[in-house]
Amino acid sequence: MKWSLDNVGGIKIQMKLNEKLYLRDPQATKLGKRIIQHSILLIDEIGLEDFTFKKLAERIQSTEASIYRYFENKHVLLVYLLCWYWEWMKYQIDYNVMNIDDPREKLRRAISSIVHTSVRNTSIDFVDEDVLHRIVVAESTKGYHTKQVDAENKDGFFLTYKSLAKKIADIILEINPEHPYPRAVASTLLEMANNHIYFALHLPSLTDIQVKNEDLSEVEGLLEYFAFSLVNEPSSVIDD
Repeated sequence: MKWSLDNVGGIKIQMKLNEKLYLRDPQATKLGKRIIQHSILLIDEIGLEDFTFKKLAERIQSTEASIYRYFENKHVLLVYLLCWYWEWMKYQIDYNVMNIDDPREKLRRAISSIVHTSVRNTSIDFVDEDVLHRIVVAESTKGYHTKQVDAENKDGFFLTYKSLAKKIADIILEINPEHPYPRAVASTLLEMANNHIYFALHLPSLTDIQVKNEDLSEVEGLLEYFAFSLVNEPSSVIDD
């Protein structure tokens, strides 16, 4: 991520993402930003399955060809949006744990960041984080539960997600350096946040939490309970 001051003193933030995720950097042009802005809104409105570049072109009053100059296909566009969100979450964790010495408090703040990254940030005018969060909850597994995941992983498509998980895992190791599964706990926390929001909204018998009026406090409580139940006590592995 990089940031700068604009000519009226406001902060302008730009995510630095893997260049293999796009053919032309959409953050560098007005059209590219419109593609990002309206792809988020349209995917949220109709779902990834029904989303097409033709429909997006009609929404932004442009052409399919102009969109293909930025992204190879809608799958890569989805991965780009997911990486954008993960990079923003990583920034939020860094900001919220800054100058915090107690690793348990760091983990609490990291969990809060996982849950509340969806809060709208006006310094990035072409991304509505709240809407993007709904896409992450509903569509994120489609980004990497694919036949081409190994090839895309080699191309670094998921470096941002892995870096985000490592950041959380490192905090877990600060609390308990002997914990045998810090990366598994970290990635599970990230997946749990999405899965249980989705369950609460659509399949409530699969979870014990509720999400009402966009209140995610029960999600945060669930993640804290899970994390500290596993991390606080020294772990023991039974040998065969």
